[in-house]
Amino acid sequence: MFSIDLTSRIPIYEQIYSSIVDMVISGTLNENDQLPSVRSFAKDAGVNPNTVAKAYQELERNGIIYSVPGRGSFIAKTDNAAFVSAAWADFDNAVCDGFKRGISPDDMKNRIDTLHGKENGK
Repeated sequence: MFSIDLTSRIPIYEQIYSSIVDMVISGTLNENDQLPSVRSFAKDAGVNPNTVAKAYQELERNGIIYSVPGRGSFIAKTDNAAFVSAAWADFDNAVCDGFKRGISPDDMKNRIDTLHGKENGK
């Protein structure tokens, strides 16, 4: 159900976070659907439970999931604001990473313009 690449440079908790967000956006996970417990997820994925807990904490902090003590974690009522917030966080991280790797602001702007054109069928 969840795709994790243990050889990726992307931290595992970020992969879990992104995977769940993608599944909500695509409609694979819906409001009030229950997520696997942290321990269950960690065991099935072969990762540390603390890694899964960190992803769940980030998801809850961004309003993507909510937790009920003693019952587990569930998909929250999704509104565009939560996804916009998550998208901005991803964008900010990507831009900072790009700067660290020597990508110029002009190259980033050109890339954004190219992607915007693709989204608009250009």
